[in-house]
Amino acid sequence: MKKRLIAISCYTLFWLAFFFMARLFFIFMQYHSSFQNSIGDLLGTFWHGAKLDISTTGYYLLLPLLFVIPGVYFNGNWFRIFIRWYSYILIVFSSIIVVSDANLYSYWGFRMDYTPMLYLKTPGEVMASVSTLKIILFLITIGFIASIAIYFYNKLIDKLLSNFERIRYWLPGILFFMILWGALIIPIRGGFSVAPINAGTVYFSKNMFLNHTAINAIWNVGTSAFTQKPVKNPYEFGDIKDAKSIVDSLTVKRGNPERVLNTTRPDIIIIVLESFSGYLIGPLGGDSLVTPNINRYAKEGILFSEFYASGTRTDKAIPAILDGYPAQPAQSIIKEPKKSQSLPSLVKILIENGYHSSFWYGGEINFANFNSFVIGSGFHDIITKSNFDPVNYNSKWGVHDHILFKTLEDSMKTVKEPFLKVVLTLSSHEPFDVPMEPVFAGIDIMSKYKNSVYYTDKTLGSFFDWAKGTDWWKNTLIILVADHCARIYSDMPNYKQNVFKIPMLWIGGALSKRDIRIEKLGSQVDIPFTLLNQLGLTGNFPFSKDLLSDQSKSFAFYTYNEGFGFITDSSAVSVDLKIKKPVLSEGKNPGSAEKKGKAYLQVLFDDYLKR
Repeated sequence: MKKRLIAISCYTLFWLAFFFMARLFFIFMQYHSSFQNSIGDLLGTFWHGAKLDISTTGYYLLLPLLFVIPGVYFNGNWFRIFIRWYSYILIVFSSIIVVSDANLYSYWGFRMDYTPMLYLKTPGEVMASVSTLKIILFLITIGFIASIAIYFYNKLIDKLLSNFERIRYWLPGILFFMILWGALIIPIRGGFSVAPINAGTVYFSKNMFLNHTAINAIWNVGTSAFTQKPVKNPYEFGDIKDAKSIVDSLTVKRGNPERVLNTTRPDIIIIVLESFSGYLIGPLGGDSLVTPNINRYAKEGILFSEFYASGTRTDKAIPAILDGYPAQPAQSIIKEPKKSQSLPSLVKILIENGYHSSFWYGGEINFANFNSFVIGSGFHDIITKSNFDPVNYNSKWGVHDHILFKTLEDSMKTVKEPFLKVVLTLSSHEPFDVPMEPVFAGIDIMSKYKNSVYYTDKTLGSFFDWAKGTDWWKNTLIILVADHCARIYSDMPNYKQNVFKIPMLWIGGALSKRDIRIEKLGSQVDIPFTLLNQLGLTGNFPFSKDLLSDQSKSFAFYTYNEGFGFITDSSAVSVDLKIKKPVLSEGKNPGSAEKKGKAYLQVLFDDYLKR
């Protein structure tokens, strides 16, 4: 029995050491953020993070200890062989998560959970986000870490598991190891407290990067995989009736909207701009050199200068823009056809009123379940990567934006009116490779990002300049809106307003007013209701408000995987839902903003669960 206990103890230490090195690897991968902190703070991530390391180790010990129980009665080397291959599998699996997590954090701003796994149904599209060199380095790094771990396992642990002999008094041995196996519930749950361990348990600092560093990514992936579809609202902050009353007051539907169109039956083009961040848009206070054409056309249209993305990814933006449905923190309704197809739909309403609709995207439509959503929305025509000649597949995501818009342009030389066209761009997606000579010098990621946005802006300018010479321009409204911001650097807090502020610009001959700014706070979910009111049409969009109404409230709500933000004219708050505390609190009355944000999220998720 002693030999078995020593072996199990050393096996436990092996995994704790592995998680120690995994956290060290993460710190070095995120050196931009890591080395802005003291050595003491970084060491604190190991101390506090040990709780999740121990819990993960407890899960990993379940099978070995379970097989030890009958093993006390048998001789031989079978246990050693079983544990060896079991460990090899876990090492490879863990290494993949460790390396993936360290790379994804720079872009997503949260430790890896089950979310990226949802994209593995379309691995080709996932790979399109990354350069070939990065893929090679990614695989090499996984192989290196796994090889080192396997080497030390063989060197230090494997020999301890050899030639276990049958225990003479095997019945007490079985009882002992059964008790030991059952006792794993203690480290797995994180102790004896009523509430089981969670990611927020290891948070110890006001610095969110340090808290994130303390999280064990493998534990995070595993727990989120089993809790990804809650059946009960996890965001119950108070009485649901009170929450609904607050939301109703925020989304009041009365008032007199300002008329900005010269027709109630315009042709409509909605262009969803991939990763166009507000901090790059000149009229929004960004770099005036990056988007010269948007800057130019802003003087001819209506710029919504305090406009925000609902979430952090395209799959969360599309339901917000077209269905007026806010993003959820850890879920994506577009991936659940049963739910998404029950949403109120701007597209369906316009189709019912005689509009011919089409969806244009130069990429793979199956990515993130877009195909189901687009088909469910009722689009008459769906143009995607498969509609283009493979010779034009010169983007890692599909065809570049200039090819997409040239094809759109050719199709619009004869059009059936009224029309609705939704166009989703892709060239400004990572890895930001575009078919033009760089305008912004440098090989760093920000320079590449600026060049990609400049390229798409140039494509837009050419399309608009051509469109102004067509017959249909005078009756057309074009809505330009970003899907989300790009979080270029890992030290850009993923919960702050500037990571969600995006452009929305209305242009076209159907406008009766030009060169004006709408400074009322709003988000993507306000687009359907605002637009339909201009058309004299109605739709049930419970989370939308009319940005042009004199009585609608000025606020914006957004979510990220770990929390939500709520902004008013006087206050801003961002609440981390794991620690259940604000990580951002600004303005005159952030407490009121927090209360409203919580009510909004509670009602939203209650609605989500019922769909």
